[in-house]
Amino acid sequence: MELRRPSFYSTIDLVPQLEHYVSTLPRQQARSRPSLEALRRAFEVYFLEKSCFTCSQVRCMLNIWGVILFLRLSWITSQAGILLTWVIILMSVTVTSVTALSVSAIATNGRVISGGAYFMISRSLGPEIGGPIGVVFSFANALACALNTVGFAEVVRDLLQEFGVIMVDSINDVRIVGVITVTVLLLISLAGMEWESKTQILFFIVIIVSFSNYLVGTFLPPTPEKKAQGIFGYRSEIFLANLKPDWRGAESNFFQMFAIFFPSAIGILSGANISGDLKDPASAIPKGTLTAIFCTAVSYLVISATVASCVVRDASGNISDVLTGNSTDGCVGLACNLGWNFTECIQSQSCGYGLANNLKVLGQVSGFYYLITAGVFAASLSSALGFLVSAPKVFQCLCRDKIYPYIGFFAKGYGKNDEPLRAYLLCYIIAVAFILIAELNTIAALISNFFLCSYSLITSAAFMLQSPTPLVSWRPSFHYYSKWTALFGAVISVVLMFLFTWWAALTTFCIIFFLFGYVNYNKPKVNWGSSVQAGTYNMALSYSVSLSGVEDHVKNFRPQCLVLTGPPNQRPALVDFVGSFTKHISLMICGDIITEQDRQTRPQDATGWLIKWMNKRKVRSFYTPFTADSLRVGARNLLQASGLGKLKPNTLVLGFKANWKESSPESIEDYINTIYDTFDSNYCLCILRMMDGLDISDQFDFEERTVCPIVNQGFEPDEPVENGSQQSPERESGENLTPPPLVFVADGVSDKGDNDQIKTFFQNDQGKKTIDVYWIADDGGLTLLVPYLLTRRKRWHSCKVRVFIVGDEQNMEEGRDEMMALLKRFRLDFNDVIVMTDSEKRPQAKNLSRFVDSVAPFRLYDEQQEGVSVQGVRQSAPWKISDKEFEAFKLKSERKVRLNEIIRRNSQHTALVLVSLPVPHSDCPSALYMAWLDALTCGLHCPAVLIRGNQQNVLTFYCQ
Repeated sequence: MELRRPSFYSTIDLVPQLEHYVSTLPRQQARSRPSLEALRRAFEVYFLEKSCFTCSQVRCMLNIWGVILFLRLSWITSQAGILLTWVIILMSVTVTSVTALSVSAIATNGRVISGGAYFMISRSLGPEIGGPIGVVFSFANALACALNTVGFAEVVRDLLQEFGVIMVDSINDVRIVGVITVTVLLLISLAGMEWESKTQILFFIVIIVSFSNYLVGTFLPPTPEKKAQGIFGYRSEIFLANLKPDWRGAESNFFQMFAIFFPSAIGILSGANISGDLKDPASAIPKGTLTAIFCTAVSYLVISATVASCVVRDASGNISDVLTGNSTDGCVGLACNLGWNFTECIQSQSCGYGLANNLKVLGQVSGFYYLITAGVFAASLSSALGFLVSAPKVFQCLCRDKIYPYIGFFAKGYGKNDEPLRAYLLCYIIAVAFILIAELNTIAALISNFFLCSYSLITSAAFMLQSPTPLVSWRPSFHYYSKWTALFGAVISVVLMFLFTWWAALTTFCIIFFLFGYVNYNKPKVNWGSSVQAGTYNMALSYSVSLSGVEDHVKNFRPQCLVLTGPPNQRPALVDFVGSFTKHISLMICGDIITEQDRQTRPQDATGWLIKWMNKRKVRSFYTPFTADSLRVGARNLLQASGLGKLKPNTLVLGFKANWKESSPESIEDYINTIYDTFDSNYCLCILRMMDGLDISDQFDFEERTVCPIVNQGFEPDEPVENGSQQSPERESGENLTPPPLVFVADGVSDKGDNDQIKTFFQNDQGKKTIDVYWIADDGGLTLLVPYLLTRRKRWHSCKVRVFIVGDEQNMEEGRDEMMALLKRFRLDFNDVIVMTDSEKRPQAKNLSRFVDSVAPFRLYDEQQEGVSVQGVRQSAPWKISDKEFEAFKLKSERKVRLNEIIRRNSQHTALVLVSLPVPHSDCPSALYMAWLDALTCGLHCPAVLIRGNQQNVLTFYCQ
């Protein structure tokens, strides 16, 4: 650090050091000293940053000093009086100051680029709020351009009338001058920011000169002509008389005057709106905006107080109205005490001069009238030009974010400064449309609502960034703010909107809600780390923690599913099946067990792509990849560790192992042991079998992909799918515990098409088919709850649910009535109950023979082997089924085959079959249990679900 000491001249200019000359020594690297260019640029940067602050301040002051200052402030003072006018000014300053503090905090919390207020709001509150305010704020700036242009046109019209020049009539003259003026301003804007900045500096000088001219004029002795116009210089009696309000007109009131004045304070965001053109926005925006507010507020207070201390409210302008004697009998008005009699025009309400009647009173008070006219020109044109530049830049940023369709055309920029020429033309068209209204007060009321709405959202953004818990990334370098002042600003802005013009406020909010609804529905693919995301996280965390203290209750049970899908895009049917009864109701987690072989072939960003795939498919599920040495270990760990607090799965969902006959004994053991682990963990269990299979690798054209996909087995048919690549039995087994590697095509999770979104059976409308439920064992009600949840979906709503139960012929009606009564008490509107009275019959010989043949490769046949050590065979193949075990479970096996015959007879044309899953005995061989599952569901042409609850009630007919 000592070697880096600066010289006396500059902080970056260093003292002489030996290290700077080390390059003369061999194999030594020299320390770098700043170049001459760097030293010179440091001085230049200082002035650039200084001028950056000046640019922001001057631009804000010019946009605040608008047409209202010269054409309406004196009239507002006559209506509201000095005291209420100061209240209006101070309230406006309060709103704008609170907003400016919020803007300053947000602007210094990160780099602000082009887009100004829209950029800050959208990056703070997200696209849902930022998008609507970007549209409204751009539109409001275009209206503000029209407002100031109309004010300028009124002054030009009055000047023309003084010289006896009338083009068409009073209204159309304003329209013609206004359109010509905004066209000229457009040409200045198109010329570039350099021309626009030079023009603004010229306007600023003119306004300062006109202010000085006015203040000097207030101290000059009034001439008789000025006295006839009600101008008497500083008089205490005039000041006291103008302290109180004097409302004139049916619609004149405090809030109407407030609404007309407020647009004179809306220029505070002008510096922020050109943030992309500022050298250091984080420094320039706070300093420039707050300084501009202070300076303009003082000027408003001074002008309103001085003009109301010099001018009476009513005067005739007739120099012959001077009082010749000391008698004031019959004289009405304050001017009587000042030697003038304006009684006639006061009583007839025909006075054309005075504070309440003459909008050009500032020019008449000033030292030189036409300097005030020049000030009006400069104030109105500078504000109009400022808003004409701001609106397109904000709109260009909005268009580039692609939040709304069909507006990307206006995003294109031109030239080295990336000027939004197309957006300029759009703003010009909007401004011309409102200039044709040619009514200053009407436009002012509309603008007030749009800008107040913008201010409300800006202060809301500042509040939400700090509350209820501040974002970790909320570290603004501007510290003079408070979340409570931001909240106050947001509330007062909304209140003022409705107090000003309630119908305009309602219209503004309707537009905001419509635009918000569109963005919220469309879900643009942007992530700006907004406070909405942070608020969602905090809310979710808070509720999750509070939920942990709530005891479980049967009425609140919902199937929270851990689905062993592998990569979800490889098992879309399994994902869609579970999503059909969990979406908007309960938790769904897609578990992906990644083995060592999978890790070698899987891309690093696979998780992000799979989440995008689920979002695109509109699947409400979490995705949890888990690395494990074996599939069973991974599944067991997911059973224990997945979920958070009460948001923990209670149901495991698997795909059926369709190719179990060709699989290795180890893979079958893995599959069945996972079922054992599920019941040991007190989980419910569902196994889905798609008899027609879903090999989505057939949907891809290998030759057109730049990344060759590995074949996915999906939900295989009964016959194994042949695959050119040599895979282990685990890989071929397919549907759940043994997922194939992830398929990533050239376009990944494509935005260009739906090639990766395979439509499955569960996305089809099922019409008026039936859902058959074979409730063989009382598992607590999960077997009935799942089909009920399915029928609440639109695609399954027309399906009828039939419940099959076991019974005998003698008690068939009684059993059916009891089940119907139970379903009715459960409030399950199921269509029919069917009693299976022939379930005890022996199965057909061919079906039984088929079952025996399927088990044959896994049997030991120990009793038939002579001269062979049975113990040795058992040790070499412990997974095989001994003759004793086969005989012990023979009756159970026959019942499974018989139940399959009944299912195939009754449910050939149903939409879905649900069958109670038999609970495996601890001494039942895995291959035999696998054969039972196969026997129960073979031969069906519809999806079959083997389902089993954990023997705890999930349905109740009690109120408490």
